[in-house]
Amino acid sequence: MRPNNGPASRARKKTMLKRVKGFKGSRSKLFRRASEAFMRAGRKAYRGRRLKKRNFRSLWIARINAAVRDYGLSYSRFMHGLKIANIGLDRKVLSEMAVNNKAEFAKLVEMVRKAA
Repeated sequence: MRPNNGPASRARKKTMLKRVKGFKGSRSKLFRRASEAFMRAGRKAYRGRRLKKRNFRSLWIARINAAVRDYGLSYSRFMHGLKIANIGLDRKVLSEMAVNNKAEFAKLVEMVRKAA
């Protein structure tokens, strides 16, 4: 009988099947289908982590734009005014201010108007 490293192979398969426990159908039962599904899921998760950053940035920009339009400015003019006024707030903070702290955001808009 030839040696075929059975215990290690079984352990490897067992860990793979544990990883795909919640997957549907044969993707959680059969080793080859499971490993294919796991690799695919990993690729999609990797891509998703990068897409998440893009999506949040566009959300912040949309929020800032909507808030600034109330004061008669456009997003691009507002951001340019921030740069001129030497105010170093990022889009995440600005969008939070626009949504949750309207009074402070209004002061910020006035500072931008004076600078521009």
